[in-house]
Amino acid sequence: MATLILGIDIGTTSLKTAVFTDRGEKVSSAIKEYSLLTPELNVVEAPCGVYMDSIQACLKSMEQSGDVCLKEIGVIGFSVQSETLLFLDGGARPVRNAIVWMDNRAGEQAKRLKARFGDELCYQVTGQVSFEACWPAAKVMWVREHEPQVYEKVRHILLLEDYILYLLTGRFVSECSLLSSTEYWDIRTKDYWQELLDFAGIDRAWLPEVIEPGQLVGAILPEAARSLGLSPGVQVCSGCMDQAAAAVGVGNIQPGMFSENIGASLAVCAPTKTLTYDPNRQMPIHYFAIPDTYMMHTFTTGGMCLRWFRDNFCQRELHMQEATGLDSYHLMDLQALTVSPGSDGLIALPHLQGAMAPDVDLNAKGVFYGATLKHTKAHFIRSIMESLGYIICRNLESVAEMGLDIQQIRTMGGGSKSDIWNQIKADITGRTLRITGCSQDAACLGAAILAGVAVGIFESVGSAVSSMVRLEKSYQPNPANHLVYRRQYEKYKLLFASLSALFELDAAEQP
Repeated sequence: MATLILGIDIGTTSLKTAVFTDRGEKVSSAIKEYSLLTPELNVVEAPCGVYMDSIQACLKSMEQSGDVCLKEIGVIGFSVQSETLLFLDGGARPVRNAIVWMDNRAGEQAKRLKARFGDELCYQVTGQVSFEACWPAAKVMWVREHEPQVYEKVRHILLLEDYILYLLTGRFVSECSLLSSTEYWDIRTKDYWQELLDFAGIDRAWLPEVIEPGQLVGAILPEAARSLGLSPGVQVCSGCMDQAAAAVGVGNIQPGMFSENIGASLAVCAPTKTLTYDPNRQMPIHYFAIPDTYMMHTFTTGGMCLRWFRDNFCQRELHMQEATGLDSYHLMDLQALTVSPGSDGLIALPHLQGAMAPDVDLNAKGVFYGATLKHTKAHFIRSIMESLGYIICRNLESVAEMGLDIQQIRTMGGGSKSDIWNQIKADITGRTLRITGCSQDAACLGAAILAGVAVGIFESVGSAVSSMVRLEKSYQPNPANHLVYRRQYEKYKLLFASLSALFELDAAEQP
């Protein structure tokens, strides 16, 4: 029997595992949710043990399902959330909880980094457009200054993938795609940024060896194999950041392609073979899943806005879901279908948690503009869907200004389940939108593809994608609808720009 490949996707609030054949056929999958610790404003942590416990629970669930024999798994690969940070002592034991990527406590430290180095230098060295509280460099400074009794014990500073790889193989390694948003790693040289390490008080000896995404790390440790129910000798490989893995999992590996993922957030990814900077310094640059390639990647509020609307204004649909089993989002789709493209002039700004690149405004709010007596709930549903299409279009504009010509979009995530939403996105962007057979498991599949290449099952990522990724459905843009949306899109951009001063005023008035 051919070797089975395990892809593990470690997300913010859940961990997913999926086992694939070398033809991309999913044999089994499982998911385990976990809770975050949020004891106060801007603080988001997790017990360090929750991630390995969740891997163990998922593997046990898959074996109990009878769909897979864990002993037939020969290779493991990873897709992992960025920026989540762990601190270990000399015995490689965690000295505090993991600090999750969305934690924003280190605002003052980010300001000091900005004052010392400047955002322009930050962009040139790291690819990130500015120093922010959510990036690891500022968080390490916060721990050093606010928890000195903890920091004096630290001998290893790791990202989440680094920690899992250590537990499985005993090696301290970190790969480039996750390092590219730490702000203490130089994307140009693929080495740590020594000047920032000195300023932040980070001992270089505490940081892992730098390796490439999709590289063989080593055989699994005997005790780790026993605890997970795996065979001795399973090969463990580095993976990449989750959105890069998802891009690989839908076949978005070449310049000219673009992937969008609408879950709770909207994430976009456009790969490029060269280190290309945005002249407007709006679009972050990340290291991609393939060695010496890069990607334009950002995210903002996505399906969370539609869920907010459903939970607060679609009680009938929720009751019908409970009574009949019909999906509430499908019922909302049916209503959106009754509304003409452009929602009869209703335009939504879906920024319930601020706006991210390329139009960064952390003070931005959600807005519905143009409402009249003729507008119904169906109009509001469709306008939210359209607003996410406008954000995708805005990102396409930004990468075009950087010289990247996008011809095709691959879609994934919960939003890709909606035919009407997919057609809206195709009509707004004027580009063909395609869905693959494993779009809901794209990150796990991308992790499996990289692992398969690392151990020689495939010659290259391109050949692995050809073998494992299958196109399932295409959505062609409707020219007449596209003309309507071009007008609405220009109004969307003008509306957002016009409200900037008001957003700032509201933020200044908050206690």
